[in-house]
Amino acid sequence: MSTDSSSNARSLQIAEVERISILGSESIVCGFHLVDYIWTDIFTNLAAASTYVLITDTNLAALYADKYKEGFTAAWAHVRPGVAAPRLLVRVLPPGETSKSRATKSEIEDWMLAQKCTRDTLVMALGGGVIGDLVGFVAATFMRGVPFVQVPTSLLAMVDSSIGGKTAVDTPAGKNLVGSFWQPKRIFMDMAVLSTLPPREFSNGMAEVVKTAAIWTAEEFDVLEAGAEDIRAAVLEGQKDGDMAGLTIASRSEAQSLLLRVISASARVKAYVVTHDERESGMRGLLNFGHTIGHAIEAVLSPQVLHGECVAVGCVLEAEVARRMGHLGDVSVARLARCLRAYGLPTAMDDAIIRGLVGEERLRELRPQRLMDVMSVDKKTVGSQKRLVVLKRLGETLEMKPTNIDDSLILEVVSEGVRVNAVADVTQQAVTVVPPGSKSISNRSLQLAALGRGTCRIRNLLHSDDTQVMLAALQAMGACSVAWEDDGATLVVTGNGGQLQRPDAELYLGNAGTAARFLSTTVNLIDARDGSSVLTGNARMKLRPSGPLVDALRANGCGIEYLEREGSLPLRVQHTGRGFPGGHIQLAASISSQYVSSILLCAPYAQEPVRLELVGGKVISQLYIDMTIAMMAQFGCHVERISPNEYLIPTGAYENPAEYVVESDASSATYPLAFAAITGSTCTVPNIGSASLQGDARFAVDVLRPMGCTVEQTATSTTVTGPPRGQLRALAEIDMEPMTDAFLTAAVLAAVAAGGEDRVTRIRGIANQHVKECDRIEAMCTELGKFGVETENLADGINVHARVLSELEASEAPSVHCYDDHRVAMSFSVLACVVQSGAEIRERRCVGKTWPSWWDVLARDLGAPISGSDPAFEAHSDPVKADATSVVLIGMRGVGKTTLGRAAAVALNREFVDLDDFLERQVGQTIPEIINRDGWAAFRS
Repeated sequence: MSTDSSSNARSLQIAEVERISILGSESIVCGFHLVDYIWTDIFTNLAAASTYVLITDTNLAALYADKYKEGFTAAWAHVRPGVAAPRLLVRVLPPGETSKSRATKSEIEDWMLAQKCTRDTLVMALGGGVIGDLVGFVAATFMRGVPFVQVPTSLLAMVDSSIGGKTAVDTPAGKNLVGSFWQPKRIFMDMAVLSTLPPREFSNGMAEVVKTAAIWTAEEFDVLEAGAEDIRAAVLEGQKDGDMAGLTIASRSEAQSLLLRVISASARVKAYVVTHDERESGMRGLLNFGHTIGHAIEAVLSPQVLHGECVAVGCVLEAEVARRMGHLGDVSVARLARCLRAYGLPTAMDDAIIRGLVGEERLRELRPQRLMDVMSVDKKTVGSQKRLVVLKRLGETLEMKPTNIDDSLILEVVSEGVRVNAVADVTQQAVTVVPPGSKSISNRSLQLAALGRGTCRIRNLLHSDDTQVMLAALQAMGACSVAWEDDGATLVVTGNGGQLQRPDAELYLGNAGTAARFLSTTVNLIDARDGSSVLTGNARMKLRPSGPLVDALRANGCGIEYLEREGSLPLRVQHTGRGFPGGHIQLAASISSQYVSSILLCAPYAQEPVRLELVGGKVISQLYIDMTIAMMAQFGCHVERISPNEYLIPTGAYENPAEYVVESDASSATYPLAFAAITGSTCTVPNIGSASLQGDARFAVDVLRPMGCTVEQTATSTTVTGPPRGQLRALAEIDMEPMTDAFLTAAVLAAVAAGGEDRVTRIRGIANQHVKECDRIEAMCTELGKFGVETENLADGINVHARVLSELEASEAPSVHCYDDHRVAMSFSVLACVVQSGAEIRERRCVGKTWPSWWDVLARDLGAPISGSDPAFEAHSDPVKADATSVVLIGMRGVGKTTLGRAAAVALNREFVDLDDFLERQVGQTIPEIINRDGWAAFRS
C-alpha cells in the first residue's frame, strides 16, 4: 500500500507483512519489497537513535546501498516531517568468510569510535550469515551493547543465522568459537532480494529449510518434497526489475505465496525453539541436526564447499546414525536424501557435487579420524561426549535435545570402509530378517505405473540409488506425478498414460543398469517432432553393454546414436514424431534379459503391435522375462508367447491397479540366508518363498540344501539352518542361470565348503556376470585370492577350490575391493563372519544400490561385530589361480572321449568340459539340430 504525508516526499510503498513472535515480541517480519517498511518501522517503533550504521559487503552495496539510503530519507520525511534527520553511516566490507574475523571486528569498532558513535547508535546488518554474525557481535560489545537490526539477504541467513541472537567471529581453531548471544530488535526478511541469489546460494539455504522440517513437522517436509520445482522457480525466477508484485497479499503469485509459507514456517520453528531455550541448554540443540558432522566436513573443505552443502551431507549421515541405532527406517533416510538432492545439494562426502568442487586430492583429506578430531572441539560437544540429533521419523526426534552418541558409532558411519570381524558361536541363534523390496520388481512397477492410466499406490518399494534414478528420470520425462503416503512407505504414482515429453537435461542414471536398459526404449515414446534426449551414466555404466538392444531399436526405425563408446551409454535419441514403430523386432538376448524386458514394457505404446523374436543363441535369465510378462498382465496388458523365443504384444495402454505390493528382494535375501548357512545358525526370510516371481528365490532349495543346510520353504517364506561351522559341502556342478546374481553368494560359501570328494564347487550358466556392475567373475576370483582361495575364471562360470576354515586365518584382515558393486560387498561380508582375522570391506556405501541398511542388519540383527575402517590405497593383486594347464582329448566320434575324459578329470582333480555340451548351451540347440540346419561343413568350421 502507498502512503503520502508530505507533498514534497515520494509515496512510500509499505508492504503487507507476516510477523513471527520470538522471545515475546513479534520481531521477525516477512514479506516482499520491504525497504520503505523497514525504515518506517524502525523510526516508529524502535528507540530513537542519533546515528544509524548500515554495514554490508561490496556485492550487496552495489545492489542495495543507494536504495536503502533513499528509503531512509523518504521514510524519515514521512515519520518526522520537518525534523532534522539523524546520521546514516554506511560501512562496506569485502565479501566472504575471511571478513568474519577478530581483526575486521576491531576495524569496524575503531571506525565507529572515530565517527563518534555513542550508545544511542542503531546498527543494521544487511547481508548474509557472515555480515549478520559479525555485525551482531560488534553490536553486542560496542559501548557494552547497542541495538541492532538484521536484514538477511540470503536464504540461508533468513532461515538460520539471523534468528536466535547467536553472534560470533571465526578463529584459526574453528568457526564461531568467539562470540555472544545478542538478540536483534528486528529481523526483516525481504523475499524479493532472493531473486538475485545464484542457484548455488539458493541450494545452500534450502539445506537449513529441509533440516528444520525434518526435525519438526512432517507436513512441511511433505510440502518441500513435493514442491521443489515450484519453490526453486519462486526464488530464482523472482522479481523482474521494477516489478513490485508481492508487495500486497492480493498481488502475490501462487509461487510467491508458497515461498513465503516455506520460509516463514522454517523461521517460525526456529523462533519457537529459541523462545523456549535461548541459550541452548537443551531444545535449541535440535537445530543442530546435521551440523555436528556437517561442521567437521566444512572445517576440512571450506571455503570451496558451502555451509549448507556440508550440512546436507551431515543430515544424511546423522540420519544414518539414527537408522544404525534402530530408530529410523530406510524409507525415511531415502526420502531425506532425495529431498535434499531435489534442491541441488550433495548427500554424501564423495558426492559428485563435492568432488567437482574440491577435486580428488582434496577429497582424500576427509579422513574419518580427522573428522572425529574436529568434532571433539565442536561447541556442541560436552566434555568428550559427542552429541547428535537423532531422528525417530521425519518431523520428529528421539529426544527434545541432542542425544549422546558413542564415538565408535559415528566413526562407523563417516568411514569409507567397514571392518567385519568373526562372529562368536551362534548355533542357537534364530533370527528373522526382512530384506527391502525387490530391485527388479520395483523398477518394473515404477515404469508400468508411470506409463499407465490412473493412480497406483506402490508399497514396499525399494528405496535405493537405482530406484531413485529411475523415478527421477520418469518424472523428468513427465511420465507421471508422485506423492508419498504413510511416512514414505507408500509411493502414489499417477501415470499420464504414456504421454511423455522431452526432458530439460540429460538423464543421468549412475550405474543403474536396469534403468539404463529400460529407459533406452522408453525415451523413444517421447511425443516430440524435433530435438533429442541423452541417456548417460557414470564411468562403469559407460562400459556396460547396450549394443544388442540399440541394434534392435535402430533396425526398428528409432534414431539412436552412441556419443562415446560403441555399444554403451551415453546415447542420444533423436525425436522425429514417429515414436516407437513396433512391428517385427529381432533382438539378441544372450547377454541380458533386460534388453527383452525393455522392449516388452514399451511395446503396448508402439505404433503397431510388436512381434518380438529372440535370436542369437540361448536366452539368458528367462525367469526375469517371465516376471516382466506377469507384471504387465497385472497392469492390464497381456503378452502372447507364440513360440519359445517369440512374443506378440498388442497395442494398448496400462491400467493402473489401485495398489501394487513389491516382493522383498530375493537376491538380497541370499545374504542373511548364507549367514545362517556359514555360521550354523537359523534365519527366516518371511516374504520370499516358492511362489515368488524371482528366480533367486530358488537359492535356498537349489544351492543351500545341497550344500548341507536344512531348508524349509513355503509359498511365502524360507527358513535355513546351517550345518555345524566348517561342514558345508562343495557342489560338483550347479547351473545358476536362473539366478545369476546369486552366484556371488554361492561363491563365498564355496570358499569354505570343504566337504565333498574334491572340495571344488563348479558354478555354471553365469556368462552375463562378466558384464554387470563389474566383471563379477573376475572380481570374485581376485578377491577370493586374498583369502588364499584358488579359483578358475571361465567364460560361463567359476570354479572355487574350498579351504578348511583354519586355513583361511591370516595375520591381518584381507582388504576386499568391491568395484563399486553392492553384491561383491555383501557377499564378502558374509565370508568375513567366519574368518578368524575378519576382513575389511573397502566400499561400504556401494550397498546403497539395493540394501542401504545392510550393515545395520548385519551388526544389529545378525550379531556380526563391525566397525568403521579407513582403507589405505590398494594396488589390486591378481587372483590366485589353480594350475591352468589343459589336457585336450581329440578323436573320432564314438571312440570314448567323454568316458575317458571324465575318468581323467577325477584322477587329476580337474574340471571336465564336454565341448558338445558347451556348444549346445551356447547356441541353445542340440548338435543334431545344428547339423540338420547348417550341415556338417558349417558345423566343423
